[in-house]
Amino acid sequence: MGITGSVEENGRKSDQNAEFQEERLAREEIFRGKIFSVHRDRVRLPDGSESIREVVEHGGGVAVLALDDENNLYTVTQYRYVFGRDLTELPAGKLDPGEDPRAAGLRELREETGIVPEKFEFLGKILPSPGCYTEILYLYLARGLRVERQRLDPGEFLRVEKIPFDEMFRRCMAGEIEDAKTVVAIFKAKLSLDL
Repeated sequence: MGITGSVEENGRKSDQNAEFQEERLAREEIFRGKIFSVHRDRVRLPDGSESIREVVEHGGGVAVLALDDENNLYTVTQYRYVFGRDLTELPAGKLDPGEDPRAAGLRELREETGIVPEKFEFLGKILPSPGCYTEILYLYLARGLRVERQRLDPGEFLRVEKIPFDEMFRRCMAGEIEDAKTVVAIFKAKLSLDL
């Protein structure tokens, strides 16, 4: 039913036989925060020359497409400070250190929407910005939904909406939904579930 293929659900895969692999020569930590850290690496390129790579280390996150029996999905709308406006997205959150992505997805879905699913299927993972971020986002599909009470984190303010899948797909195609994890999960579900 879902897209699983050869996609690995857990952990990062490092290809030590990459054709254009770069060798790290030195690392300088620039910033360490609660959510991410930044460092500057000096690397040797495949032709022997050297260059600089600025890297944002992020522990990763999850997003969940919760779909009910009438093909409505649940979204959250919240203010995103970086862009200075409200964005409509799938329920999502960051991974705690060492946390299993599946467990994090179930936790975030319940906290943000109050939803507890009977079925929870891996849809794949995405690399939102591989040029400088280490973040991996794990995508899940939740079915057989039971709605309970929200358990928002302190300082978390959002609105939950139930929107027909076709309407969300139309909004993605029209560029009204811009959040990458939401667009990717909706497109994966559209293709794999034939919605």
